[in-house]
Amino acid sequence: MKKYYGIILVVIAVLAVGIAAWALTIQEKELLVVSTTTSLYETGLLDVLDHEFEKIYSNINVTFISQGTGLAIKTAQGGDADMIVVHDPAREKAFLEGGYGVNRKIIAYNYFVVVGPAEDPAGVRGLDPVNALLAIRDAGREGNALWVSRGDDSGTHAKEKRLWIAGGEDASELRDESDWYWERGSGMTATLAMVNEKRGYTICDMGSYLNNYASGAIDLEIVVEAGKDTLNVYSAIACDPRHPDLKNVIFNNAIKFIEFLVSDQVQDILADFGIAEFGQPLFNPAVELLEENTDPTIVSWIRDFAFIDGTECPTDKRYEAGDLSFLKIAALPTMIRREIFN
Repeated sequence: MKKYYGIILVVIAVLAVGIAAWALTIQEKELLVVSTTTSLYETGLLDVLDHEFEKIYSNINVTFISQGTGLAIKTAQGGDADMIVVHDPAREKAFLEGGYGVNRKIIAYNYFVVVGPAEDPAGVRGLDPVNALLAIRDAGREGNALWVSRGDDSGTHAKEKRLWIAGGEDASELRDESDWYWERGSGMTATLAMVNEKRGYTICDMGSYLNNYASGAIDLEIVVEAGKDTLNVYSAIACDPRHPDLKNVIFNNAIKFIEFLVSDQVQDILADFGIAEFGQPLFNPAVELLEENTDPTIVSWIRDFAFIDGTECPTDKRYEAGDLSFLKIAALPTMIRREIFN
């Protein structure tokens, strides 16, 4: 009996040492909190990036907070994140100008599309996005169509509202027309599920559409194709530790993650992500495209839509940027030159 008792004590001691070592390892890991969008999370891209980043920086534990762009930015403004990865240039500009963010880098792009039932009751195939929304409005008022908005202050919701404004409508007023204009108040997957059930229409980023369509969750079709008016650009911004509400952010880790996102490794991941399953990437890498001007048309679209005061990051919003460099518009309309920031 004593023999077995001794063995038990040895096993307990070994386990105790192992647990203590594991706990010490966890405690020694630094934390990086990234506040970001649902489209990046729901497509599975963040899981891939998390895995690859922690292979390089084994001492950093990355945590993603996934929500609409509006909430993602508010989370960072409240000091609960170290950086943001979002897709709404207008609110990114406000985030920078409010003193909350620095070192903005454009990392990727894809497109929004309007999706709906194959029978297309509003007859929007072949229309541009603005006229398609107006046709859905008209059909909705006649009882022949339904529009479902994200309604969650996300980047997708912001794009939708801008399209309504371009058509002379105010989404907040359309909300009162509840017979045909509904708000889901949730992420893209949940919104698509409602649209699919109700046989309505919505606007959706291409990555989320392909992910849900290929899984069989929806049978909606793209009725308004991607183009300049539906460009969707993703940017990464570090929280500024000089802001009085952000003194506790882990700035150095945020810079490491942004450098990781613009690296050849991650840009190659973006170029391949989704091809095997969907036949096309869910997100297009933007760094080399912008630096080398490899497609002047798309570069000009990104420049016009996502640059802030002629650059991806205004000079006064750059701080201890490490090896990051920033692009600005050159004298000629379709040419880009690199501006190295020291």
